[in-house]
Formats: sequence, C-alpha cells, structure tokens
Amino acid sequence: MRTKQAMVLSADHPLRRRGAFVMLSLVIILSGSVVLAQVLQQPAPARMPATAVAAPVAPVKLDTVTVQRGDIQDTIGAAGKLQLFQYADAYAQVAGQVKDVTVAVGDMVKANSLLVEISPTLQPAKVENNRAHMARLRAELADQRAQLDFAELQFKRQTQLKAQNATREDAFESSRMALSSARARTDAIDAQIHQLEATLKIEEENRQQTQVLAPIAGTVVTLNARAGQMVSTSQPAVPLVRIADLSKLTVAARVAENDVTRLRIGMPATFTTPGYPGRHWSGKLRQVLPVPADGSAEHGKQTFYIVLFEVNNANHDLMSGMSTQVQFVVAQAANALLLPARALGVPDAAGAYSVNLVDSKQRFSSRKLKIGMRNAREVQVLSGLAEGDQVLVGPVPMPPAALPSKSIAAAP
Repeated sequence: MRTKQAMVLSADHPLRRRGAFVMLSLVIILSGSVVLAQVLQQPAPARMPATAVAAPVAPVKLDTVTVQRGDIQDTIGAAGKLQLFQYADAYAQVAGQVKDVTVAVGDMVKANSLLVEISPTLQPAKVENNRAHMARLRAELADQRAQLDFAELQFKRQTQLKAQNATREDAFESSRMALSSARARTDAIDAQIHQLEATLKIEEENRQQTQVLAPIAGTVVTLNARAGQMVSTSQPAVPLVRIADLSKLTVAARVAENDVTRLRIGMPATFTTPGYPGRHWSGKLRQVLPVPADGSAEHGKQTFYIVLFEVNNANHDLMSGMSTQVQFVVAQAANALLLPARALGVPDAAGAYSVNLVDSKQRFSSRKLKIGMRNAREVQVLSGLAEGDQVLVGPVPMPPAALPSKSIAAAP
C-alpha cells in the first residue's frame, strides 16, 4: 500500500511538467521538417543570364583660373594719421586781462579779423616815472644848452683876445675845454632823451595793441583764452588761438624699415579712412623723415619711419586726427596679362615658374612663365600665356581608377 502511493505522482510534480515540454518540442520540429520537404520538392526557377555593364566614369572637376587683362599695382601698405598742413598761432602782445573772446573752436575766420580783446594793465607808476624822467631830462638839456651858449661866447672872446695878444695862453685853453665839455654834456642828455622817447613810444604802442587778430584765414582749431583770464607777454609760448587752413591736410604714415628704402619722393599714394568706407583719396609723397618714429626702434621693437604727403580737402570732409590705411604705389601697369597669385605655385631652383594649361578636352600642357610685378592677389605675366588661357590650380590630378562593373539582369 505504501509502495503504490509512492509510485503515484501528483499532477504538478516536476517530472510530469518536463515530459510535457519535451513532447511539445518534438511536435514543432516534425512540423517544420514537413514544410521544408514540400519546399524542396518544388521546381527551381530558371536563372536569367547576366549581362555585365560598366558604370559610367564621372568627369573630374578641375580647379582652374582664367588669364585676363587688367591693371596691376605693386604697393607698400602703412597705417597713418591725418595732421594739419598749414596753421598759425596768435599770441598776446600786451599784458592784461582778457576782455572778450569773439570766436569758438570750429569757426571760420578771415585774415586780420578780431579774435580776442585785452584790457592792458601796465604799471602806472612805471609809466609816470618815465614821463617824469623825461621832463627832468628836458630841463637839464635846456640848462646845459644855456651853459653851452655861454661857453661858446667865452671861447669866442678868448680867441679874439689871443689874436691881439691881450690874454694869457692858459685862459684861452680853459675856455676851449669848457666849450668841449658843455657840448659833450649836451649830447649825452640829448641821447638819454631819445632813448626814453623810444621807451615811451613802445609803451604807448603796447597800450594800443589790445586786439589779437587772426594771422591767416582759416578755421579755429585751438582756443586757450576766456573772458577774465590774465595774460602776460612773459608767460611760456602758449598761443591764445590757433588758426588752420583745412583745405589741405597732411598724411603722416608709419612705414617699416624693410619698405621705406623702396619709397621715392613724388611717387603716388592713396589711402582710405574708416569714416568713409569705399572712398579713396590720393596724393604724392613729399618727405621721408630721416629719424625713427616715436616709440619704435626701442628694446627690440621694429623700426618705423614717418612718411608725409598732402591731400586736398576742399569740402572739409577729412579732419585732423583721422586714421588712414595708406598704399604707396611703387610700380603699376595698365592692360597687362594677369594671373591670380594662387595659381603660380612654387618656383624651381632657378627661380622660374611653370604652370599647367587645361584645354577643352581636359588635356594638360606645361608652360614656363616670365612674370613682372606682383602683389598679394595677382601677378603680371610677361610671356608664356595668352588672354583666355585656363590654368590649373595645384598639381595635375591622377587618372581615375577603373570602377567595378555592375551586373544588371537582362529582360527575358
């Protein structure tokens, strides 16, 4: 009884579940085998003959440039500033107090027009002292002239007595010396009077020089005077007013020492300024200052030199202090054969250049060139090329490798 119960397995025993799983797997495998056998028994479709067709080769895209005619310039670039070309300063001619200022910075004035008026403050005591001294000298001169007249009479009388042997020799000589002394004192007093008259005249003219006038026609660019200000002729040389002619300005350009030796007096120069994009001004080189510019050639810094030229400014568009980008034209050519510099390549050991031409069928041929002037963008071709030639940029490309053919099924 006990053995029979042990042999009986419950429905959820693990062995019973494993057996069910194995039976299900066998059923699935048998079903798949039947389906595969049916597929293999069907006749295979006839294979279509394959025709090999080569894929077309795409043309190689070349980077070329065209030789054209145009104008070219060899230039030297430099940065600069606009400065005043012609100006004049007006100073105080008398000591005193500024009474009135009739102009302001930016005003246009004519020559000899009133700028500043000054009330003189000459020392009254000095003026009165000079006048009193003049009166005293004139009184002394009158007294001395009376003494001179008396000395002349005495000498004349002694001369007559000597002719008659009626006087002593010492009396005659004494009268002659008295006359000479009187004349000398009279001349000395007269000279002092002339000197004092000149001093009084200067003082009087200074009294009348109370107006500061414009030395030239132009524009007021500096004003150092204000009403109530005290001025003196003994002060440092600070102008009260500066007048400038703005119809012409000077460009002061800083040129590096490597380029300044290529510059020549009279060569053309052009410049632009940020205030007027797209506009160009021109002039001719006037002077190269022979000393280094301030702040250069010190402590290992690069040396620069100041180069000057003038520019017309009739409309007053340009102003002093504006920054400029200058181009000095070293050489130029018109209607020249031009090739972009990027197509020139590297020269050979002899310094000659060669380029590759491309025809309409993308065939290449090498040409040796003779070039003239050049700049950062273009070079002048003197020989070796013609207008319209197509020049390859870079090396000649390798021919494309054969591409594998594609099998395309033909129609039945």
